[in-house]
Amino acid sequence: MNQFTVALAHAAGIVEHALDALLPKSRDSEARLFDAMRYAALGGGKRLRPFLVLNSACLFGVQEECAARVAAAVECVHSYSLVHDDLPCMDDDDLRRGRPSTHRQFDEATAVLAGDALLALAFEILSDSATHEDPNIRCELVRCLAVASGPHGMVGGQMLDLESENQTLPAGAVTRLQQLKTGALIAFSCEAGAILGKASPPHRQALHAYAHDFGLAFQITDDLLDIEGNAEMLGKTAGKDQVAGKSTLVSLVGVERAKVQAKFLSDQAVKHLDLFDEKADLLRHAARFAIDRRA
Repeated sequence: MNQFTVALAHAAGIVEHALDALLPKSRDSEARLFDAMRYAALGGGKRLRPFLVLNSACLFGVQEECAARVAAAVECVHSYSLVHDDLPCMDDDDLRRGRPSTHRQFDEATAVLAGDALLALAFEILSDSATHEDPNIRCELVRCLAVASGPHGMVGGQMLDLESENQTLPAGAVTRLQQLKTGALIAFSCEAGAILGKASPPHRQALHAYAHDFGLAFQITDDLLDIEGNAEMLGKTAGKDQVAGKSTLVSLVGVERAKVQAKFLSDQAVKHLDLFDEKADLLRHAARFAIDRRA
């Protein structure tokens, strides 16, 4: 295992431990809801967004416990989005992270409620004084995650994605869709460490620029894997975008040009980190992982 793989696994362990502690447990009447929340959020995924939170926080000497809580909040939002994306009224997928989607394991109504509860829990975590002693920092975290996950971020991107089915979008519209649906939460994950560490505007802007290019490279690779991968490799159904007639950069310019563009964006993301010297090496590795991964 290389340094990045070890670091990614370490970050996954930290956020898994934090989530296990923060997700509710009960044998009372809410048990089915709590079980669905834990099913959706625990025991799977690369945990790349929490990795970005933890490693951006390391740049500014933020305590790991505080960063882990923010990482857990991000993963709650990400998990909620996957639960809802998989529903029959959305992307209609029965497989997620190599096992049945939440609505297949439980039922559709429980899946909707579990997603709602995960989203609410994320903001409960961020607003708690255990996340940061400064209420202004907590408010900024809440505000930025709300923007990243709401109508001007991930949810807005999902709406555009649904409306794009069986349409040929221009490259600019595809890029905007990807920036909202995927890039907004990645951007928050990268900037969260700067918020926690009360970083200077240039440092926060450098991480925002890094996240912008990282997110686009990551999404292009996702679209490539949707074409070149399979369910066993991806842990989810492959070929869904093509069946739905969705426009992606790959469908617009072809596989080879898309790979070149992803490489360009990854390299550009790395350059934005020059401000941090060797302290940002793991984030540099993450930008390369974004385009080299096979799942």
